[in-house]
Amino acid sequence: MFEGLLVDLVPYGKDFLDRENEWANAEASFWGSGGDRRVVSRAQTQARLQRWAEALESGHDTGVAFGIRAKDGTPLGFMGLTWVLPYHRLAMLGAKIGDPAYWSGGYGTDALLLVIDYAFDWLDMHKLWLTTTGFNRRVMRQMEKVGFTLESRARRETLADGQWHDGLFYGLLRTEWPGRDAKIEQLGLRVRAEG
Repeated sequence: MFEGLLVDLVPYGKDFLDRENEWANAEASFWGSGGDRRVVSRAQTQARLQRWAEALESGHDTGVAFGIRAKDGTPLGFMGLTWVLPYHRLAMLGAKIGDPAYWSGGYGTDALLLVIDYAFDWLDMHKLWLTTTGFNRRVMRQMEKVGFTLESRARRETLADGQWHDGLFYGLLRTEWPGRDAKIEQLGLRVRAEG
């Protein structure tokens, strides 16, 4: 477990798996998928989770998934590393906060700082990267404030709600990362008062 100021990163277990289908059909999936508005059955969710478990067990998936848990124990979503390439020391970030009530409150940023520190300090990654869409302003702001650089733009790559949007590729090198404590200070991230 990795303890943050607002959230903890914990093993992605039953409490999170039980919420997967709800999150897959929620607004968060629209943002995380690049604009898809899917309806996903419980059977489809279970099949996807089974394929993921099999890929992990067989060694075909080298990712690491954490559950994001609020300090009161509420499961919020996931944060993880996918497409981990150990030789190149490169990993892709993936994340989702399932409940919009927890958006724009620092929870995702706290989880992101924890996973960046884990990737650079524990796994000795050289670079982290992620993709998002040009309409996902929250992710764009978050990437810029934690130090990621917009490295490329794929024009008119994503169709969302009838409009074409650019795909964005962000990267962060280990040499650019000042450390979690420095970022917390720079961002002014603070523990929330209870009640």
